[in-house]
Amino acid sequence: MATQTVTMDSFRETITDNDIVLLDFWAEWCGPCRSFAPVFEKASDEHSDVVFGKIDTEDQRELAGGFGITSIPTLAAFREGILVFSQPGALPAPALEQVITAVKGLDMDDVRKQIAEQQAQAGEDASA
Repeated sequence: MATQTVTMDSFRETITDNDIVLLDFWAEWCGPCRSFAPVFEKASDEHSDVVFGKIDTEDQRELAGGFGITSIPTLAAFREGILVFSQPGALPAPALEQVITAVKGLDMDDVRKQIAEQQAQAGEDASA
């Protein structure tokens, strides 16, 4: 499956309608982005069960800003609509493969439990 362009208009639908989504925040002028692009594209061909989206930070400034993107490329991974990984830097193919394998292997019930516990703790901290 080839990569797809993700915009502010398609972002929410992309991450909620698909089990696993990897997003590459990039820009045309960015050398590391250009070197990561073929690695990302090749992985998209090898993992038809994963949606691979590209977000042009120059064109989609509001979306990139919402993520607090300060360095590109940045890779973000979503599973069941939940951000489970985000890291700046161009990954080599083996490292990208490790991320994909780890995201596929997540116990999402455990992830949701951890998020609920963190939110409860944050609520307790705020009321103290």
